[in-house]
Amino acid sequence: MCACAHRILTGVLLENWDEVRTAYQVARLGTVSGAAEVLGVHHATVIRHIDAIEARLGVKLFQRHARGYTPTESGLDLLRVAQATDDQFSQLVGRLKGQGDEVSGELVVTSLSSMAPMLAPELAEFQRMHPDLVIRYLTGERLFRLEYGEAHVALRAGNAPEQPDNVVQPFQSTKLALYASPDYVARYGTLKGVEDMANHRFVASDNENSRAPFEQWLRAHVPAQNIVFRCSDAEAGHKAILAGAGIGFISLWEAAGWPELVRVMEPLDEWSGKIWLVTHVDLHRTNKVQSFIRFLKDRAKDWPTC
Repeated sequence: MCACAHRILTGVLLENWDEVRTAYQVARLGTVSGAAEVLGVHHATVIRHIDAIEARLGVKLFQRHARGYTPTESGLDLLRVAQATDDQFSQLVGRLKGQGDEVSGELVVTSLSSMAPMLAPELAEFQRMHPDLVIRYLTGERLFRLEYGEAHVALRAGNAPEQPDNVVQPFQSTKLALYASPDYVARYGTLKGVEDMANHRFVASDNENSRAPFEQWLRAHVPAQNIVFRCSDAEAGHKAILAGAGIGFISLWEAAGWPELVRVMEPLDEWSGKIWLVTHVDLHRTNKVQSFIRFLKDRAKDWPTC
């Protein structure tokens, strides 16, 4: 797109943002119904917005067909500019929400779902201390983007995050041990060290190329045929271990919630992973974020780590 056309499109963006946002969602999702659902409007409103912006620009933004709407070259240009503008608006909203000296409004925290047993009670306690606060706790594999205001505080595992403009602090080491259910131990006996692994059944990730240090260690020491139950996520693996399917890794803080489990091998340093506390530089020093970070660091001293 030439510089002149870019300036014209940017002007249209600012003057007719509702219509452009509608076109952006249609380009992103490919259907009028999908855009209508995301925007919370009637599908007729979506069609009206598309017709209006195409008339205003004097170009076709979409090819209509039975399966939906496909962006033309001009539509793709709009998609790119609208994406950047939408991201900037989201970033601004996130920054504004984090400003102020009061611990109120929203506090958005994200982590892996495996941390929920430890983190959710702490979030509830922090909210009790600050009744005007609304907690949004986002879990899962997706990395929520702090630079766009999607979260105020992130707890991330693995290598230190390297995204620019993030403040990264070491938080904790994740220690793991090998556990089995009482039913498994009754049927197969306990594990008598590394040399006994060929005589046991194991639960592990279905991803043979997992970069998790404990998964790599397990595959280096256990014959492939002994990994008899493989799961695509950690929670499913924990349920399988609890059900007696085999021996598997569970973090110490999660295992603390299942006292019936039998620890069959103590933690090794080479199984450990790092947890990082991540904030965005624009929100890091706000009172709300700093209050929560101080609170969480203090409370985490009592989390089971050994």
